[in-house]
Amino acid sequence: MTLYTQSESNNRKTWILIAGFLVFIISLGWFFSYVFDNPLILYFAVIFSILMNVFSYWYSDKIVLAMTRAQLIEKKDNPELYRLVENLCITAGLPLPKIYIIQEAQPNAFATGRDKNHAVIAVTVGLLEKLEKSELEGVIAHELSHIGNKDILLSTIVVILVGIVAMLSDLFLRMSFWGGGMNRNRENRGNLGLILMILGIVAAILAPIAAMLIQLAISRKREFLADADGALLTRYPEGLARALEKISVDSHSLTVANNSTAHLFIASPFRGKQAVSWFTKLFMTHPPIEERVKMLRGIKI
Repeated sequence: MTLYTQSESNNRKTWILIAGFLVFIISLGWFFSYVFDNPLILYFAVIFSILMNVFSYWYSDKIVLAMTRAQLIEKKDNPELYRLVENLCITAGLPLPKIYIIQEAQPNAFATGRDKNHAVIAVTVGLLEKLEKSELEGVIAHELSHIGNKDILLSTIVVILVGIVAMLSDLFLRMSFWGGGMNRNRENRGNLGLILMILGIVAAILAPIAAMLIQLAISRKREFLADADGALLTRYPEGLARALEKISVDSHSLTVANNSTAHLFIASPFRGKQAVSWFTKLFMTHPPIEERVKMLRGIKI
């Protein structure tokens, strides 16, 4: 498999997942609306969820930077890093993002921002100290690929979709416990109403879990795509492969990381023994490092 076909394959699979997500939400909304005989449930949940997520879309980068205690730097603060980012941006045809430093020993990095004109790259002190130049270039190229591929926008869309599912499920459970509409439907439909109530409660409980799994699957696909595009940008996949290996074996913890920001980093910031069973992989924010390295060393430029 070439680098180009790898990128196309991952991009195609991601959008298939997005389409499946939309079908899932529409089906769930239709089912809940049918049970309560009220189509306004879906419309209300969608509108409310979008309004809730508009704020996070516009201000998510500032929130993440504050949570990770990242510090903005200028060219005079680290000329070598600035030149490296500038050169890669010229190659990629991207505006120069703002550059932040995180005072942490663990080598790691992330990109955020709603689009390429409002983008940010943050790297840890550990990354700058422990990686060789070609490895650092691979990491920066990976993060620039997230910016160029509009992964931040895609992630925001997925967050909105997950929010819709959570809203629908919560609304259904509340209305079920309140009684009211459900009791009337059960009386009107007899045994069918009881079956629908049971199915509805089960769906309301399982739907947010399914939505989260889809979100994590999309996140993992975008990491593979950014790896491939980053290697294309540097023309040296081995640099990123070696960087990922060094990051994965570093024992330092990342104290500023938490579950809400973990998916942003180039590699999981959590350390310790990590199982790789198929069930565990479903709940991982990143693909296993071994799979990413294998993919990078298998592509041809």
